[in-house]
Amino acid sequence: MIDITREIQNAINQEKMMDGYLIIYVPHTTAGITINEGADPSVQQDIIKTLQQLIPEKNNYEHEEGNSDAHIKASLLGSSVTLLVDKGKLVLGTWQHIFFYEGDGPRNRIVYIHTNKNR
Repeated sequence: MIDITREIQNAINQEKMMDGYLIIYVPHTTAGITINEGADPSVQQDIIKTLQQLIPEKNNYEHEEGNSDAHIKASLLGSSVTLLVDKGKLVLGTWQHIFFYEGDGPRNRIVYIHTNKNR
């Protein structure tokens, strides 16, 4: 899991977005995006460990590529999040950060950000 909160805030700053909302979207079937605690890195480790326990890499899956576990994990996390922006800042809880999840890599990935901004 990669914390992308700073990069998203930088994009808001570059767009000079003051108020509105944005959608962060990952167009990959084995990657995901989620919001969770960012203050303690053990939370991300716990999420990854639990996903691995719940959805093991090898489990007699039908998909022939050998990455079915990554598809399932990405489906559970989701491919997008919607966030509010207020006075130029992401509206997140005290401990919340935005995380990109890579389930089948490393690979080159794209994260799209679409804004509905009021300047």
